[in-house]
Amino acid sequence: MVNNKALVVGINDYPTCPLAGCVNDAEEIGKILSENGDGSPNFEVKYALDIKTKAELYNHVNALFNEGEADIALFYFSGHGTDLVGGKLVTPDFTGMDAGIPMSEILSMANKSKSKNKIIILDCCFSRRFGENSISNSTESVLANGVTIITASNRDEYSMEVSGDDGIPGHGVFTELLIQGLLGGAADVGGNITPASLYSFVDQSLGAWEQRPLFKTNISRFLPIRKIKPKVPIEVLRKLSDYFQNPDSEYSLDPSFEFTNNPEYEIEIKEPYAKDENINKFKELQLYESVGLIEPVDEEHMYFAAMNSKSCRLTPLGLHYWKLSKDKRF
Repeated sequence: MVNNKALVVGINDYPTCPLAGCVNDAEEIGKILSENGDGSPNFEVKYALDIKTKAELYNHVNALFNEGEADIALFYFSGHGTDLVGGKLVTPDFTGMDAGIPMSEILSMANKSKSKNKIIILDCCFSRRFGENSISNSTESVLANGVTIITASNRDEYSMEVSGDDGIPGHGVFTELLIQGLLGGAADVGGNITPASLYSFVDQSLGAWEQRPLFKTNISRFLPIRKIKPKVPIEVLRKLSDYFQNPDSEYSLDPSFEFTNNPEYEIEIKEPYAKDENINKFKELQLYESVGLIEPVDEEHMYFAAMNSKSCRLTPLGLHYWKLSKDKRF
């Protein structure tokens, strides 16, 4: 049974400095998190859109982290942030120095939470202030076990917001990349999307002159925050250690693996002719090759490796998945 919960907050309606895309950001993130790629339930999502007061935001965050125990408790915020007094998430009732909830206070609630994994994702200005030790005026984070932070911008950077081509509010640059990552861009070969892979996808997608995201964590093992259809079916991935008995093994090929090497096709053919058993194996090997798990030896393509009776071998990435297959980790 799925036991994940998410609070997604989007605030556009600030009295003197309104934003355009934050509610849209929150709605889209919540929609994607609610289901895995196959439509199965993922997160139970609670939306807090255009909330008006600091008290409302505090109560929602407190309920997320301190009411009940979840496998994953995820907090997403899109709105204004400020660097006042160590950093705050701004609410529309801000006055002077009382701009909203201190980032340190939200981190404190996450640190005390009994949920197994606590994930905080912020798309706001100065969001790198989150996790800094304001008591000692240090930039060093103090994260309890199971806490992960992903933020849109560096310590003193502004988060970027963009509009759609038709003038309709789009998504923030950071959230747009989050969406792409959650839809599959950040998935591993097995279809798992973790906070680490999501951050890596966002970071690599941004240019050198753009805002820089931040990733901080204190966790021994990530749980997937979303699953999509695997690039290689799990039942095929499990066979990787059957094809390659040892890490440095090579799997021998010959023309019988190539289905077009058949007298029915009007091409030059070679013996041994195509065999159904080897054709099926070759399809699986080509799946491995398509995601970088294996490579042909002394040939550029798997087709020529088969037709010229060469072989294929594990890549460094393939060795990682070979170990998982050998240890029956999936």
